Amino acid sequence: MSVFQAPDFLELDELITPEQKEVRDHIRAFVTDRFLPVVAQHYREGTFPLELAGELGGLGAFGPTIRGYGCRGMGNVAAGLIMQELERGDSGLRTFASVQGSLAMTAIDLFGSEEQKARWLPPMSRGEMLGAFALTEPDFGSNPAGMQCRAREGSDGYVLNGAKKWIGNATVADVVVVWARVGEGIDPQAIRGFLVEKGTAGFKPSLIDGKLSLRVSLTASIEFTDCLVPVDALLPKSHGLRSPLECLNHARFGIAWGAIGAAMACYDEARQYSLHRQQFGKPIASFQLVQAKLVAMLTEITKAQLLALRVAQLKDAGRAKHYHISMAKMNNVAMAIECAQTARDILGAEGILDTRACMRHMCNLESVKTYEGTEDIHRLILGQQITGISSFSG
Repeated sequence: MSVFQAPDFLELDELITPEQKEVRDHIRAFVTDRFLPVVAQHYREGTFPLELAGELGGLGAFGPTIRGYGCRGMGNVAAGLIMQELERGDSGLRTFASVQGSLAMTAIDLFGSEEQKARWLPPMSRGEMLGAFALTEPDFGSNPAGMQCRAREGSDGYVLNGAKKWIGNATVADVVVVWARVGEGIDPQAIRGFLVEKGTAGFKPSLIDGKLSLRVSLTASIEFTDCLVPVDALLPKSHGLRSPLECLNHARFGIAWGAIGAAMACYDEARQYSLHRQQFGKPIASFQLVQAKLVAMLTEITKAQLLALRVAQLKDAGRAKHYHISMAKMNNVAMAIECAQTARDILGAEGILDTRACMRHMCNLESVKTYEGTEDIHRLILGQQITGISSFSG
């Protein structure tokens, strides 16, 4: 395996602190030494190396911006760099950490009671317990306000009925943050979060088979059939659809950085391959068309790095808006897909092998493009901000 050479054309390392570099470099070494040697096999088998969860926790990859409860309380630049390096390995690896930290742990931190936070966050930060976040349903993805999962309040707690789909980590999670509508109406404010523990009667997660993308990720459907949870399973500070959407903003921010990592992996693979691959008596890197492709990749990666860095700065200053994050997620994922396709082109027949990175990233990014808000949805979010007119119906 060639030594990874990270593209930094505008010397952006000068803009990050020694502490942020140290965090990044530790994650980079973990991905190189512990994850990349096994990723091809897990991709073939559709599995995830769960034995690495504790190591990821020890590196601060779970809930890195959460303060207290054993979490690191890092800034958003450092958190973004973690996601970048994890997705350099595979989108499934970054998804695992994102579901655990940006979604499940963040929901507990923002909306949980002190008892809930003290119970779950420390072991989750160490990777000793795993979490999932169940919002999307079989018929409601881009429009979560239409969710059908219901929580009926009774004397013994809440009874959940309904279904969720495309839920990462659900089959291995010790606790799942489930979003459900309380009562029989359609008021979005009636949406609340509940902590459903592994083994609860009426809670049935099952892996989704047949994925051609995001294969190194445990993606599940969940059925709730008269699933009784106690009163203290309710996240007391969760109120309405704004609560899960706030968690999604954290995850989308991580995706914007993660996509850069996937693009970096593809660019570096294509550049190094072109320097060694001989055609017509010389390396293909000497041909104008190949150079033009490498230049385009590097330029777009550099622009994406600048965009992600600025959004991280705004987030640290408490000034990042959801539409800032939408632009970064939308742009950077589209950029990464283009880089993956270009890298596969440069590698020729070699590019279709799972021992190479580019086609695996290309397939993964097709999922990343549509989860946490499709590209079209993010365009409409930005269009509303630009014009002041909502194009969403309902």
